[in-house]
Amino acid sequence: MSDNDVLEMSGISKGFPGVKALSDVSLRVRAGSVHALMGENGAGKSTLMKILAGMFRPDSGTIRIGGETVEMHGAGDALALGVAMIHQELSPVPELTVAENIFLGRELHNRWGLVSRREMSRRTQEIFDRWDIGIDPAWQMKNLSVAQMQMVEIAKAISFESRIIIMDEPTSAITEREVAHLHRMIRQLTESGTAVIYITHKMDEVFAISDDVTIYRDGTYVGSYPAGELDRDRLITLMVGRELTQLFPKEEAEIGEVALAVRDLNRGDLVRDVSFEVRRGEILGIAGLMGAGRTEVLETIFGIAPAESGTIEVDGREVRVREPRDAIRAGIGMLTEDRKGTGIMGVLSVRDNMIMASLPRYSPGGVIKVKEIDRVTKEQRDALALKTPSMNQLIQNLSGGNQQKVLISRWLLTLPEILMIDEPTRGIDVGAKSEIHRLMSLLAKSGKAVVMVSSEMPEILGMSDRVVVMCEGRVTGVVDRADANQNRIMQLATAGASDLSETPAHEDV
Repeated sequence: MSDNDVLEMSGISKGFPGVKALSDVSLRVRAGSVHALMGENGAGKSTLMKILAGMFRPDSGTIRIGGETVEMHGAGDALALGVAMIHQELSPVPELTVAENIFLGRELHNRWGLVSRREMSRRTQEIFDRWDIGIDPAWQMKNLSVAQMQMVEIAKAISFESRIIIMDEPTSAITEREVAHLHRMIRQLTESGTAVIYITHKMDEVFAISDDVTIYRDGTYVGSYPAGELDRDRLITLMVGRELTQLFPKEEAEIGEVALAVRDLNRGDLVRDVSFEVRRGEILGIAGLMGAGRTEVLETIFGIAPAESGTIEVDGREVRVREPRDAIRAGIGMLTEDRKGTGIMGVLSVRDNMIMASLPRYSPGGVIKVKEIDRVTKEQRDALALKTPSMNQLIQNLSGGNQQKVLISRWLLTLPEILMIDEPTRGIDVGAKSEIHRLMSLLAKSGKAVVMVSSEMPEILGMSDRVVVMCEGRVTGVVDRADANQNRIMQLATAGASDLSETPAHEDV
């Protein structure tokens, strides 16, 4: 361990039932640096960081912080040693205020020994003022957007004044402007000597923010490099052990009849006079900045929050969607953006998660066809190349990419003609992204209609046949694949209400 190293992890191994998550891996991090951890889902990055954060105990290996060998028996030990972690899957207490979440477990008290909400609010506001975070400490967490929750988690980690801050996919749910803000915060932290360990699947961020990069593959250590010695192609090859020649495997499909038509859909200020069509064989991308109404449109179509007015047509027939059950019966499936919050059931098995949406089909008269369920779920496992030691494995023990495959399988088993996918590759690695994109292409090629919301511009441009662009709850343009580019989409995504008179609502550029 050199004098400038704040952290050294060596010989770390960790196994779970049926899975060897880490095998003799190492990590060295310099004080005042941003150290990126890279690898496919299942490579072991998050497991290694949960060991560092005191959440898991390693089966073997040594951890040194500031040159001293340490042992951690819980997250409290890690915090006491100056290690804080921002988790990929947010876990706020929704009924508490922002300030109460910031100080959860370390509440401030007044001189009578009572919890001082006023002092916690004041201290939270000081933190927010210092880091230019525009959130009211008195707001309840349940009323915040996912992006705002992410910023609260980041502020909470910073408030511990730790020597090492672990950020696991910190930008998965925030806008480009917020990403730039976060990167400025990180640079301020490193200038004061704090080390930031940064896990991301966004390649551009790695080269924009990191000083050093360590790569893992299948639970093993591949190597560590100065960020300046790597380029995108070499990094991908080191991560996946092979060259990915086609990041967006979009296949040409025969475009058929209109499968889904949305006419003048309204739901408060979130969805305003939204109209579009998607045809069989087509992947329709929906683009826009955070808060544009993209997710809300999908939720309205699926009946999570029903429309106040407007019509939804499937194969030319109007359908009334008051709840998700109505959408499923009409042949619509929806994969939500929040994999943990509204997707997986972590305490259930892979098999049970896969079958839950189509269980009525396999339990006529209340009698569950166990053998049939085993057969169809294993077929889905094989078709999607799902990596799991057993169909009875708890889904929470799978990597993010494999959890996403299970959720896609869930909706494929409902036999949908229209599949809506919100952020299909959020928080998953480059190899798994390619597999998800291949699956989307195959679905379109088989005659399904696919609607995709994505915040990643390369994904929108790489996978969409047409792009619907939204701003402030409205459609500001529709762009064909041949004419789509980042500048045009961003122009439409920032066309506010005052610009709509000059921008046709349905513009085939």
